[in-house]
Amino acid sequence: MTIILNPTYELLRAWVEQIPVIFALQGKIIYDARNQIRFITAPNGDEVCVKRFHAPRFLNRLVYTYFRAPKAQRAYENAVRLQEAGIGTPEPIAYITEQKNGMLGESYLICQKSTLSRNFYEFRHHPLEGYEHIVRAFAQFTAGMHEKGILHKDYSPGNILFSIQSDGSVAFEIVDINRMQFDHVVGLDAACRNFCRLWGKEDFFVLLAQEYAKARGFDEEQCVRLTLRYWKCFWRFRK
Repeated sequence: MTIILNPTYELLRAWVEQIPVIFALQGKIIYDARNQIRFITAPNGDEVCVKRFHAPRFLNRLVYTYFRAPKAQRAYENAVRLQEAGIGTPEPIAYITEQKNGMLGESYLICQKSTLSRNFYEFRHHPLEGYEHIVRAFAQFTAGMHEKGILHKDYSPGNILFSIQSDGSVAFEIVDINRMQFDHVVGLDAACRNFCRLWGKEDFFVLLAQEYAKARGFDEEQCVRLTLRYWKCFWRFRK
C-alpha cells in the first residue's frame, strides 16, 4: 500500500492508514456506482470527502500499474496544481493505492469537503432569468482557468460547484479532477467544445459564450456559433 499525505495533515496519518479498512463501515454515502464517495468525520472533527476507486479491469490494470498514474494519484496531484494556480477545488489531504498480485487494486482520494452547496444541475430546466450573474461569473471563472492553460476534460454539471457569497459575488470550485490538462494553449475551438457537457437551454449557452468571448477577446458571434454546435452535437448522440 502506498500513501501520500499532504504535510499539513500529518496528524491524521494513523487515521488515513486505516481508510481501506474503515471506508465501508463509516460515513454517509453520497455517490455509489463503480466508484463510491462518502463523507466521513476525521479525528480532528472535519467532515472530509473520501472517494474509493475500484480496481481497474484487467487491461486497464496493466496500464495504470505500469504506464499511467492511478486516478486517485492524478486527482491529488491535480488538486495541488489547481490550488497553486489559484483555481478553486477542495484541499487534498491524501491518496492511497493498494496492490494486488503486483498490480493496482483499489485506490482512495481523501480531500476536504467543499463548502459550496450548489452545482450546475440547476440549469437543466431553470429559466435563465435571475441566473444571469451566475452565468457571467462562471464564464469569467472558466476564461481565467483557460488563460492559465488549464482544461477540465470532464466539465460537466456535477463537477462545477458554486455558491453566492455575502458580498454578492459567486465562488466556484471544480471537482472530479483526475482528467485535467495543464500547460496547454486553450484556443477558441477547444474552449467552446469544453462547454458541451453542460446542461441548460439555448439562452444559457448563448450568454455563456458571449461573456466568455468578451473575457478572452474572442469574436462573440463565432464563439456562440461554435458553442451551440458542440453542445447540440454532444447531446444529439446521447439521445
